[in-house]
Amino acid sequence: MSVVEPQFISLLAGKHILVVEDEFLLADATRKKLTKLGATVVGPTPRVEQALRLIEEEKVDAAILDIFLDDKLVFPVAEKLEQLGIPFVFASAYDASVIPQRFTGYTLCEKPFELEHIARGLFGPPIADA
Repeated sequence: MSVVEPQFISLLAGKHILVVEDEFLLADATRKKLTKLGATVVGPTPRVEQALRLIEEEKVDAAILDIFLDDKLVFPVAEKLEQLGIPFVFASAYDASVIPQRFTGYTLCEKPFELEHIARGLFGPPIADA
């Protein structure tokens, strides 16, 4: 298990973070935590189409992406973020085998996730697996 240092949580302050999550309670809790840490939350949204629209219309510095959204996969959003050079992490209860090979290297945060892990995955050095 990797150790995440609390100092990385401060990296979220002042950032515009897109939250793509279909579980309302988790999305709302994430929004509240990010706002408390000084981040501006874009969304949250449970839909791929709305996430793509938010990327076009809003400032987005980084994103937290649930992999499975109702009956759709979030990968079109990941592709758009990658094209724009916007960092993102996947947040899922599923293991890394569900993520296409092209996204190898992006952080997978298992639910329930810690914002410290997400902050480091977005803005810190790579997390070494033990």
